[in-house]
Amino acid sequence: MASRFFIALLLLSIMSVDGGPAAYGICQTGCNSVVVACYAAAGVTFGTVTAGVGTPAAIVACNVGLGTCMAACVAAGCAPTP
Repeated sequence: MASRFFIALLLLSIMSVDGGPAAYGICQTGCNSVVVACYAAAGVTFGTVTAGVGTPAAIVACNVGLGTCMAACVAAGCAPTP
């Protein structure tokens, strides 16, 4: 009985997500726009720096911010959007 309830609940929750993937994509685009601006403020072109010992602290901070922003986008992708 519990497994039928779980399956019904799962199916109902899947059908309630309409715009989640679009919101996730829009959120990622926003994150990438901000990190490009962050890199530009540090005087570097996004995508040209590899992580290593000599990486400037500003670039590391930009990357940490990008990771935090992308993680927050998961909520936008999972939340039901009518």
